[in-house]
Amino acid sequence: MRSPARILVVDDVADNVEILRMRLTALGYDVVTASDGEEALARVPELLPDLILLDIMMPEVDGLEVVRRLKADGALPFIPVILVTARASQADVVAGLDAGGDDYLTKPI
Repeated sequence: MRSPARILVVDDVADNVEILRMRLTALGYDVVTASDGEEALARVPELLPDLILLDIMMPEVDGLEVVRRLKADGALPFIPVILVTARASQADVVAGLDAGGDDYLTKPI
């Protein structure tokens, strides 16, 4: 892991991205962002973040599909993915973890 750790924040709501970016930057992390699932999938191989904070509810490619694709890509090193979403039911948590998420946080965090 590099120092400071690089965190990729992925969310289609700009305010959510900015809140996480400001908080994590203040704690000394190198924060990079993506505004949707497609952008995240394109940026991960070039950035190789140490952690991904990934929203689930996004247009086009949702967070569950993003984490499935990332975890299925054998060319990528292990990158922990924390799903960050407003969905809070037990079924949603199970679906997120089954898709490959390493942890699950509900908004607001």
